[in-house]
Amino acid sequence: MKLFDVYPLYDVNIVKGKGCRVWDEKGVEYLDLYGGHAVISIGHAHPHYVDCLGKQVARLGFYSNSVVNRLQQQFADRLGKISGYDDYALFLVNSGAEANENALKLASFYNKRTKVLSFNKAFHGRTSLVVEVTDNPKIIAPINDNGHVTYLPLGDIETAGKVLRKKDVCAVIIEGIQGVGGIQIPEDCFMRRLRELCTETGTVLILDEIQSGYGRSGKFFAHQYAGIRPDLITVAKGIANGFPMSGVLISPEFTPVYGQLGTTFGGNHLACAAALAVLDVMEEEHLVDNAAEVGAYLMQKLKEIPQIKEVRGRGLMIGLEFEEPVKELRARLIYDGHVFTGVSGTHVIRLLPPLCLAREEADEFLDCLQRQISLMHWN
Repeated sequence: MKLFDVYPLYDVNIVKGKGCRVWDEKGVEYLDLYGGHAVISIGHAHPHYVDCLGKQVARLGFYSNSVVNRLQQQFADRLGKISGYDDYALFLVNSGAEANENALKLASFYNKRTKVLSFNKAFHGRTSLVVEVTDNPKIIAPINDNGHVTYLPLGDIETAGKVLRKKDVCAVIIEGIQGVGGIQIPEDCFMRRLRELCTETGTVLILDEIQSGYGRSGKFFAHQYAGIRPDLITVAKGIANGFPMSGVLISPEFTPVYGQLGTTFGGNHLACAAALAVLDVMEEEHLVDNAAEVGAYLMQKLKEIPQIKEVRGRGLMIGLEFEEPVKELRARLIYDGHVFTGVSGTHVIRLLPPLCLAREEADEFLDCLQRQISLMHWN
């Protein structure tokens, strides 16, 4: 059987990792500045993480959510404390797309509306759905296919106000920092006004922190720079350091009802053990502070490179926009410089390293980047 060929792949077979470094099958060492789409939060193969996951595997890997899994409550308690949302509830699922699906369902159940407001270049997963609000709620169509979603330019608060004041929008969903969209940061004043408008119009505010959350921005959630509290927050990516897991943080305004949401694998024993280990390491090694400090240092140095048109980001979520397409540069970084990065579109290099990135490793990347840029045939 062949793999379904929907991803362009680099011919590098990674077989081992440690911290911010990975090795291929030939023993070649690479600096990982991408962390598998931001999922590696505490570093590859952290010994505490490996130990916790291994011990849980030896005890129990999975059992149905029809019985108590006390690891879920332990994780909810810890997450509430570290994130500043201990008065919220938590629903655990498996992926970012699934977290956003459930957030949209909850929003629609809450205010009996189905329209959604989002923003240009947003990415909220590939399977998000809206629901028809009836006595027996059911999925009616992908939200991108039935005209239920309105997309506005990021920051256009005037038009957003006009749309929301019609009071037929179920939810506004917005990323704390746009990832796939090229590391675009909503202005703090825009986020605060959006919060006010949602409150005024009975619209649910969903903060998609799947990529920008979990300490990556230098705060636990990127929206905390604006000092707001959303109604729903979705998390995934770095939550379990590569183990599939995600969740929805749910305001006390929402009342749970048996059968309202469901999942088979969400919050399973292995996922909870992995997620608890991540929080242990984040707290003990002060990784949120490290993301803020090393990220600020890295962005300052990147801004000194004249070939970079613009440097955008917060913490260790950084975009480097160039005048020229970056496909060749990224390939050079991988094959010649032995550094992994990501991209957004055609002109932006995206950096999402593990939160344990050291300043010395940042310097190593800076040297490599400047060397590879000097070899490009750019005007």
